[in-house]
Amino acid sequence: MRQVLARGSVWIAALWWGSLSTVGFYVVPMLFAHLPSPALAGNMAAKLFAAQTWVAVVCGLLLLLNDRENQPLAQSGRTHSATVFIILGMLLALLSEFAVAPRIIARDNLRLWHSVGTGLYVLQWVCAGVVFARLQRQNGAVAQS
Repeated sequence: MRQVLARGSVWIAALWWGSLSTVGFYVVPMLFAHLPSPALAGNMAAKLFAAQTWVAVVCGLLLLLNDRENQPLAQSGRTHSATVFIILGMLLALLSEFAVAPRIIARDNLRLWHSVGTGLYVLQWVCAGVVFARLQRQNGAVAQS
């Protein structure tokens, strides 16, 4: 059963990291390249980033719940190696959505807030990648035992 839960966590982490990669590094640049105006592309990008926030939150919550179920009772007090990165990634997503995105949409100091938003997105992508890598490594260890 632990192996099934561990595999599920790897798939959830892959979804989180893969969706961040696809939206941020492929879809949004394609919007700006192919839509008739930057304003139209920006509005659509904002909607995609908002949806991505909720993908991150749901994936993070599922990973945290799955991790809790996957721990033997004796180890439940120990910090999982990926937990800090899961929580940090979720916080970065929520910070981007509720603190940075409104300023970008309002075009308030656009250059600054776009840079902050990009930085937070990249940090979230790194967190999701670390979670994915650590869970893959742990899944390999569980499969060998």
